[in-house]
Amino acid sequence: MTVDVLLPYYGDVTMMKQAVASILCQTSPDWTLTVIDDGYPDESIPGYFGAIAAKDSRITYVRNEENLGANGNYRKALTFVRHELAVVMGADDVMLKNYVETVVAAHEQFPSAQIIQPGVEVIDEHNQPAMGLADRMKRIYAPRVHGKSGRRLLSGEPLAVSLLRGNWLYFPSVCWKSDTLVATNFREGLNVVQDLALTLDLIKAGGSLVVDSSVCFHYRRHHESDSSWRALEGTRFIEEREFFTSMADEFAAIGWRRAARTSRLHLSSRLNAATLLPKAWRTKQHQGVRNLREHVLARPGTSKDE
Repeated sequence: MTVDVLLPYYGDVTMMKQAVASILCQTSPDWTLTVIDDGYPDESIPGYFGAIAAKDSRITYVRNEENLGANGNYRKALTFVRHELAVVMGADDVMLKNYVETVVAAHEQFPSAQIIQPGVEVIDEHNQPAMGLADRMKRIYAPRVHGKSGRRLLSGEPLAVSLLRGNWLYFPSVCWKSDTLVATNFREGLNVVQDLALTLDLIKAGGSLVVDSSVCFHYRRHHESDSSWRALEGTRFIEEREFFTSMADEFAAIGWRRAARTSRLHLSSRLNAATLLPKAWRTKQHQGVRNLREHVLARPGTSKDE
């Protein structure tokens, strides 16, 4: 069984090459790699991929004629899906050598599951272990799986509520069942919560998720990431607030009242914004302070269907 590795790319060249090297080192040969370069301004990149693609037919490199932005490039990436399983990997993350074999084994045990979340360790920009507040909270919110190679199947409203309380997924490590991934696709216009939106859309449609405790992926957390500066500006929380309000209405419409209430409250998102307020104040991000404060203090609405 072949896994499509999709790599939407724009960013640090050294980290991107480390990500690519980690794919080449997989113990399983059953993968393809498609890199969708969103026009990163480095003239060496096409030559780099040309050289490795000439040696390995599993590798495809595409460079966009114009910058599509994160959401547009992710949506374009899905047009290259060809096999039963797919992962949309971050260009600064690292696969451990057992990633492909791990997600394939989880799929073989639970073939109907649309989503596979394998075990993840967090590293920083220097490839050192990292465990900040956000990742400690993810561990608290994540469902328990017994053993170093245990698996657990989750679905329905309880799964939606769990993710709405605190999104414990590491999106670049998630493996998807390709047919439902492509059919559902990323919602247009979302650049911060597009991964959570996709996951919740699949769950609302009856999809299930497998949690596999086997560690096979290094997720990179660093201060220069797009999500980091969006968080400090507070702009990411504007998108989050609008998203959670919209999802609350959608869950209420299908009778998932607990999910609707949890989404409308979006407590973990508010707490995250609150932890960033002191730094935004110290660095004189005045608009960021206003955006963060508004998110923390905004009064949850109610729906007539709840």
